[in-house]
Amino acid sequence: MTKRIALNQAARDVYRAIDALDASVDLDPALRELVRIRASQLNGCSYCVDYHSADARAAGEEERRIWAVAAWRENPLFDERERAALALTDALTRLPEGGVPDDVYADAAGRFDEAELGNLIGAIIAINAWNRVGVGTKLAPELEPAAA
Repeated sequence: MTKRIALNQAARDVYRAIDALDASVDLDPALRELVRIRASQLNGCSYCVDYHSADARAAGEEERRIWAVAAWRENPLFDERERAALALTDALTRLPEGGVPDDVYADAAGRFDEAELGNLIGAIIAINAWNRVGVGTKLAPELEPAAA
């Protein structure tokens, strides 16, 4: 693979702007990591899936739930609030023709107050931006050194 641009060096202001957007999000940390993992799965960003799965584990999230994010619709491990957030994540990440379906938005709006909903949307926007950095520059997770 040909080495691609290091955005944090080549376009520092762009990188810092994405970082500032991400840092401005005020959302429950556990839910935020689930959202980050889900969007990263949809976008095929292996770096972000790995990174945020580790963050979720470090924050105390159960490994079983981290693995289950990929099939959240069929899995009983997520409550209705998490399901609403993940549905909105799917819709905003995939952006179907016609935009976010009204029922998906209404469900999220019914489970989050206005500030939480705004921050949830901000978290989804931020991780999608990071995913585009990761996928566009072909970032990959670091491999663990082999045990001796």
